[in-house]
Amino acid sequence: MKLNIINTIGDDEIAKVYIAKTAANKYLEFAESIQPPLSRKEKWVLIVSVLYGCPVGCMMCDAGSAFYGKLSKEDIFAQIDYLVDLRYPDKFIDCKEFKIQFARMGEPALNPFLLDVLEELPERYRCGDLLPSISTVAPNGCDYFFSRLTTVKNRLYPSGKFQMQFSIHTTDKVLRDQIIPVNKWDFVKIANYCEEFYSPGDRKITLNFALAQEAPVDVKELRKYFSPDLFIIKITPINPTVSAINNRITSYFVTGDSREDTACLIDRLRDAGYEVILSIGDLEENQIGSNCGQYIQKFITNKDAIAKEKAYSYVVKEKHSYP
Repeated sequence: MKLNIINTIGDDEIAKVYIAKTAANKYLEFAESIQPPLSRKEKWVLIVSVLYGCPVGCMMCDAGSAFYGKLSKEDIFAQIDYLVDLRYPDKFIDCKEFKIQFARMGEPALNPFLLDVLEELPERYRCGDLLPSISTVAPNGCDYFFSRLTTVKNRLYPSGKFQMQFSIHTTDKVLRDQIIPVNKWDFVKIANYCEEFYSPGDRKITLNFALAQEAPVDVKELRKYFSPDLFIIKITPINPTVSAINNRITSYFVTGDSREDTACLIDRLRDAGYEVILSIGDLEENQIGSNCGQYIQKFITNKDAIAKEKAYSYVVKEKHSYP
């Protein structure tokens, strides 16, 4: 599939978002970034879509505003190929780490074509260390996807060459069902699967919490299911997406006491044995709406205004631990 790029926003030397339209009049969004102070030669990150929209409808994610189906293997590769051809036309990706996050728009486990992409990736591109990354809410009914993912990871991406993340957001099970309104694995099933997925030498599996106010993270509850030997905790803010605003979800990080509260939470997690990553990008990301399908939603609903907008540059910072 050849992509018709209809809009871009960002900075070539920091990060950039691309809006494409297919022959079937479907929109998709993908992005690339370097992570200062690292250069592109050291680390290049692609963030690609796997669905046209998303049927899950997480309360803070604009990608769930509509759903028009799965991307084919060719659709997914078209996003990667476009960026590779743009930056490395000789097809040799001259960077130490080439990371591809299948996390832009759409729940990965709902698209088995992604597994075909993962099968072909290592042979398709000449590059340094290739690091695929998947972030999932673990929908029910996707056992085949997760089973085959384990097989593919063990065969093609052993010894830390794959990054797996489960988006949890809160340990309150009732609130979790509200934030992620889809039938999904409970903590027991996630933990049991990860015990089988993980092999010695793998990266620890990430539990992601996009923290909203009134969304508790109970360390004792986490310890009941998730061993610090196997899991790492990542804490991110709620970005000001259209969905978050409409659903009146306020980020945990906006109050004056948030830094102290966050420090206390991180201390409790570390005291329980967890490694913790606090991942907060530059606020300028929010100016262009680059978060989780946010920009494409803005584009679709206000094309004329977007066409006249100045392209703001923004920074996607390297993930870092809380000091």
